[in-house]
Amino acid sequence: MNKFGFIIPVYKHGSTIEAVVQSILPYSYPIIIIDDGNNEENRALISECASKHPQVSLISYPKNAGKGAAMSKGIKKAEEMGLSHIFQIDADGQHDISVCKSFLDLSEQNPDALINGYPYYDSSVPSARKKGRKFANSWARFVSLNRGIKDVLCGFRIYPVAPYIKLLRRRAYINPRMGYDSDILVHFSWLGVRIINLPVTVSYPKDGISNFHFIRDNFAISVTFARLFLGMIIRLPKLILQRRAADGK
Repeated sequence: MNKFGFIIPVYKHGSTIEAVVQSILPYSYPIIIIDDGNNEENRALISECASKHPQVSLISYPKNAGKGAAMSKGIKKAEEMGLSHIFQIDADGQHDISVCKSFLDLSEQNPDALINGYPYYDSSVPSARKKGRKFANSWARFVSLNRGIKDVLCGFRIYPVAPYIKLLRRRAYINPRMGYDSDILVHFSWLGVRIINLPVTVSYPKDGISNFHFIRDNFAISVTFARLFLGMIIRLPKLILQRRAADGK
């Protein structure tokens, strides 16, 4: 039986963290919040939220280290707590939390798999973000030789902890910042972990705070995929065998 927990990396979203935590409290699973080097105002809101809820564990970085670094820290904490699966949820409140049960049920039925959210957008989505996802998703399928990946940028996933810890112990380089979501998914695919996709509605409120910077972060994601392309070349024989085995099932 899976032992679930949630991880919420937080940067500049202290104002929404309480609502996100409240929405997942009914599941009664441990919640790991990572304060990723926030300013005093956001840090106070995050600390207040953590102090109110006994099932919340708070880890704080003195300076912003990036989402990937925050997730790695949280995964190590999850292993210490004896958790087998971690549900990553973003702190901005953009994802439809009502679908959590479907994700958890599917993970329970497929404990070896990564349950990967892919966005179902409402009319609030910026067109530039939507087009950028198509580029990232196409490259991820290419460098992983995995046509089954539907989205690599959605921060709404359930990871099995064991293969994640395996990557960390191997000291695999995972982008610590904006390229993280794509990078970690490709590394899981390279390990041979099954990726099962489920939709989640995503909305972009007009007054929402985004940590995405179009030029800087698209450049960083492009560099990440260039590095992943080299990783694919090194692993190509193994990946071809994996794909043939998967296609033969």
